[in-house]
Amino acid sequence: MIETPTLLIFATAVLALMLSPGPNMAFVMTHGVTHGFMGGAAAGLGIGLADLILTVLTASGVAAAVTAWPPSFDLIRYGGVAYLLRLAYKTVPRAGTRHQPEPSRATLREVFLRAMLNSLLNPKALLFFLVFLPQFVVPGGAPMWQQLLVLGCVLTMLSTLFHTLLGAVAGSTRGFLGRHARAVKWHSLGLAFLLVVLAIRLAVMSRGTL
Repeated sequence: MIETPTLLIFATAVLALMLSPGPNMAFVMTHGVTHGFMGGAAAGLGIGLADLILTVLTASGVAAAVTAWPPSFDLIRYGGVAYLLRLAYKTVPRAGTRHQPEPSRATLREVFLRAMLNSLLNPKALLFFLVFLPQFVVPGGAPMWQQLLVLGCVLTMLSTLFHTLLGAVAGSTRGFLGRHARAVKWHSLGLAFLLVVLAIRLAVMSRGTL
């Protein structure tokens, strides 16, 4: 359906983009540190599911229809802002809890869902799929939707592997935090700060170039 050289170029471009620091990388690393090896892997898998959903939406044409409606960008964006601010609030250690942050009590399912929603509630992720994937579609080849589906699945596979491994590596520092209560407190505050920064970044985002 898609020639091997095209897939190799596509995979190389995807990996290069993933190595650039971004919201997903920061989200996975901080949750890996907070929740440990399994928590980091759960965050990576959540992002992978979000990528798969975005792939299906792009290939089916739903993504294009959604983005064609001007208010959709702001609706998704402000939903993401509200979600990130809620997570930041829950992350701040509470007085009388011996500095145990809320994320440490989150289940792996909750971490998984947080990572997935963090991706889906970022309108730039949807726009990225619409702009990036079609660049590798071969004219005159298989139907466009089939090629988009294949490209999206390759991206999803690479994204899942990359972020899962990244989260697992970050999770290796969990033991250090468990031995240092002050480190737990400062990490929790740092995570809350990061979530607020991501919310602000999302709030001021425009539909400009990716």
